[in-house]
Amino acid sequence: MSGKTTRRECLEMLAAGACCSGRALLAAGQEATGLERPALANPDLERPPDHERRMQWWRQARYGMFITWGLFSILGRGEWVMAIEDIPLKEYEKLAEEFNPPPNVARQWARLARESEMKYVLITAKFHDGFCLFDTPTTDYCATRKAAGRDLVREFVDAVRAEGLRIAFYFSLMDWHDPDWAVCKTDLEARSRFVDRVHAELRQLMTNYGKIDVLWYDGAFPLDAEGWRSKEMNAMVFELQPDIVINNRSWMAGDFSTPEQTIVASKGDWESCMTLNEHWGYGAADDNWKPPKTVISNLIHCGVGGGNYLLNIGPRADGSVPVPSVEILKSVGKWLRKNGSSIRGITKSRIESVDGALVAQKGNTVYLYMVSWPGTTLTIGGIDRKPLRATLLVTGQEIAVELRGTRLILSGLPSDPPDDPVTVLALEFDSEPIQNSMATRIFAESSILHSEQMKKGWS
Repeated sequence: MSGKTTRRECLEMLAAGACCSGRALLAAGQEATGLERPALANPDLERPPDHERRMQWWRQARYGMFITWGLFSILGRGEWVMAIEDIPLKEYEKLAEEFNPPPNVARQWARLARESEMKYVLITAKFHDGFCLFDTPTTDYCATRKAAGRDLVREFVDAVRAEGLRIAFYFSLMDWHDPDWAVCKTDLEARSRFVDRVHAELRQLMTNYGKIDVLWYDGAFPLDAEGWRSKEMNAMVFELQPDIVINNRSWMAGDFSTPEQTIVASKGDWESCMTLNEHWGYGAADDNWKPPKTVISNLIHCGVGGGNYLLNIGPRADGSVPVPSVEILKSVGKWLRKNGSSIRGITKSRIESVDGALVAQKGNTVYLYMVSWPGTTLTIGGIDRKPLRATLLVTGQEIAVELRGTRLILSGLPSDPPDDPVTVLALEFDSEPIQNSMATRIFAESSILHSEQMKKGWS
C-alpha cells in the first residue's frame, strides 16, 4: 500500500470487492519503472459522435458478462501466464495445436448469461498473447488455421444472438506474438506494419459478424493515441458499426470509462469490470470466489453511481465453466428476477446511514438492501419526511412504519430474512427524503476536515 492510501480508502476498496490480478501487478510494475501510461479516464476529452443515442440501451443494461478465454486457458494459471512466467514464444505457440474446444461451447455461456439476468456478453476475440479466436488473413496464429479449425467468434456471436443478448468484443491492441509490436515504439517501419495489421483485424471484426454492440479495447502499450492512429481507427469502427459503443482504452475518451477490479463512480458513463475470483483467465487453483452477496452489493454500488457491472468468468480450455462460477451467477440471477426493479434506474440516496443496509433511491422511493438482517425492528435516524408505506420487495408484504420525531421505525418485520442473500425493503415517502442525524453530521464534518487536511499535505 502507498503511504498516501488512507484506511478509509482501503476499506472502500475492500467493500467494493477489489482484488489484484497478475495483469494489475504488471501494470503497477510498469508504472513503477517509469513507463508512460496515459490516464485511462479523461472525462474532458471529446466524446464520440451521437453519444447519447448510442448509449441509451447500455445505461439500462447495467450488468454484463466478461469471458476471458484463449490459449492461456489450457495452462490454468491465468491470462497473463505467458508474460508472468516468461514462457518463450515458441513454447507458448504450441498451445495453439492443443486448443480445440468442442463445437458450440458458447451456447452454455450465453444461456448462463441470460439465466443470470445479464444483458450483454463480451469475449476476448484477441488477447495480449496475439492468438485470434476469429478468422483473419493477417496471421496464421488464429483458431481457423490451428487445431480448432473453425471461427470461435462466429460460434460466440450466433450463441449470444440466439439468447437475445447484446454482443461485445474485447480486442487487445498490444500483441506479444508479433515481433513488430516489441519494437514499434522506436522503429517507425515496424510501427506502420503493426498498426496497419491491428486496424485490418479490427475491420474484420466490425465487418464479418453483423451488428456488434460494444467494442472493448485493451492493452494500448507502448504507443499513445497518435501512434495507434486511434482517431482514424475509431472513425472506421463507427463507419462500419454506427450503433456501437466503445470504451476509453485506445487513449481516446470513448463512450465509457473502465475502472478495473474496483468501483469508482466517475464523471460520465462508466463500467466496473471485475473477476469472480482472483484471475480473469482460468485459474485451476484459484478458489477465492466472491459470494453472491458480494456480487449483489457490487451491482448496487455500480447502480447507485450510475455505472455498469461487467463480471468475468474464465472458462477452461474446453469451454466448461467452473461450477462455483455457475452457482454464483445463477444465484444472483434468481435474486435479480425478484428484485431487479430495485437495481435499474436507481441513484444515490440522501439517506445514507442505515445500520446493516446499502441504500439507493428512485424518485421518492428509497430501497434498503439489508446485507445484515435487523430482526423484527429497524430504526433510521434523522428523517424529516412523512413515510407513506414500507414493503418487503420479495413478497409484497407491507410493513408497519411510523415517524416518531426524527426516528423512522419499521416494526413487525419477520424475525428471519425472507430473501437470500439480501432482502430489499422499499420505503415510499411523500417527497424526497433527506437524512440529518448525528451520525450523518459527524461524517459530513469529518469529510470536510479530512479534505482540508489533505490540502495541507497531511494524510
